[in-house]
Amino acid sequence: MPGPAERSARARTALARVALSRPVRLAVDDGLIVAGATTFLDYGCGLGGDVERLRRAGVSCGGWDPHHRPDGPLEPSDVVNLGYVVNVIEDPEERRATLRRAWELARQALVVSARMESESPELEGATFGDGVRTSAGTFQKLYSQVELRGWVEETLGVRSMAAAPGVFVVFRHAALEQVWLLRRLGRSRRQAPLSRELLDQHRELLHPLIDFVGERGRLPRGLELESRGAIERELGTLRNAFAAVRRVTGDERWDRIRDERSQDLLVYLALSRFDRRPRPKDLPEATGYDIRDLFGSHAAACRQADRLLAELGNQDRIRAAATASPLGKRLPTALYLHADGLGRLPPILRVMEGVARRLIGEVDGAAVVKLHLDRPAVSYLEYPGLDEIAHPALRSGYIVGLDPFGCDFRDYSRHRNPPILHRKELLLADDDPRRKRFAALTRQEERAGLYANPASIGREEAWNELLASQGVAIEGHRLRRAAGS
Repeated sequence: MPGPAERSARARTALARVALSRPVRLAVDDGLIVAGATTFLDYGCGLGGDVERLRRAGVSCGGWDPHHRPDGPLEPSDVVNLGYVVNVIEDPEERRATLRRAWELARQALVVSARMESESPELEGATFGDGVRTSAGTFQKLYSQVELRGWVEETLGVRSMAAAPGVFVVFRHAALEQVWLLRRLGRSRRQAPLSRELLDQHRELLHPLIDFVGERGRLPRGLELESRGAIERELGTLRNAFAAVRRVTGDERWDRIRDERSQDLLVYLALSRFDRRPRPKDLPEATGYDIRDLFGSHAAACRQADRLLAELGNQDRIRAAATASPLGKRLPTALYLHADGLGRLPPILRVMEGVARRLIGEVDGAAVVKLHLDRPAVSYLEYPGLDEIAHPALRSGYIVGLDPFGCDFRDYSRHRNPPILHRKELLLADDDPRRKRFAALTRQEERAGLYANPASIGREEAWNELLASQGVAIEGHRLRRAAGS
């Protein structure tokens, strides 16, 4: 057991935060923490920055810390955050007891985070136990993604979900876990505009129905739509009312929405096989209705999902799907795309990326996703300034292997000659507003002959030398003659 001096050194690891910590920000973004609806406890809150920010935002919350807030409340809460606490505890048994105590206080979900080996490759200090004693007298136990997940699940006896590198969520109830997974998988949908006389006449009345179908791809059931009674009094059944909407707005958009929602559910059910596929009773009621309306039954949907999952082991099928993908920069051994477009990929590629995300979670700043076509792997690549810089340099990347599972972090931030991006427009969907600006620069560079030997310009030094030799420079996303050329 550590002595008093060793324990007191832990207080030095607390940070004065200027924004929400990453685990708490993810919990807010994922809908785990909702102002006015969720109670929150920061277990090991340090100086309490997360607690104060959430409180100002209307969240009912408290924070406890053995050094900085020993008198803080330790009460059961909907969501409990154990943020970067376990990695500063020297004694393995105390570490496990801390995790168990935090889990006991969580009514809905526990968020656990720890520092990663890849985040601190240059951490210096003397080996102490299973970690490092730093020059400041603090202790740090660094984890790999696989190690942290295994430790959490072994200690608590329940499975966990990867929210990000070094961040996992453990749910108290299966239905809450499924809601979280579906929310993460879902994507925004375009809503059909109201038009013509019928929709003009009943605009306010029909808006909730149109929004519901635009979100779920099906008609409401039971009490899912508060305005159901009013619509039926004016226009008959919901089916008749929406048939009128389809006659006015056309079938194409609604068929597309239904198809997209069906694909979302197939991908969700396929990915659920990697944990434990939820039984119908474990699903949110609305999701059960979605599955029955879109597939006929839960069993039929699972059969389709299993057929989709079986294709994951067929690399030829993966390559064919990449060739047919409506977006992405296709190279012989990889498909690159912007993370914004993941929801538009063919289902088998969405499953492939989804499996990797189950292992690694959300990777901050990784705007570019690389689907490897020569092996089962997915990379998450960080190109700072991708929207503003014409040819941004690669700063870091996570490579997630799918068979076998594994994560490899690569840091390019100190490379004098890092890889750079070209033809950025190919990463984006056709309707992305950034695509036109990126494509205009590519056309200028092609006309200038800068892509005559594309294999030699993938790195920063070679590209800059080529620009100088041709007497050109890039400003923003425009090519111009260099001064004095």
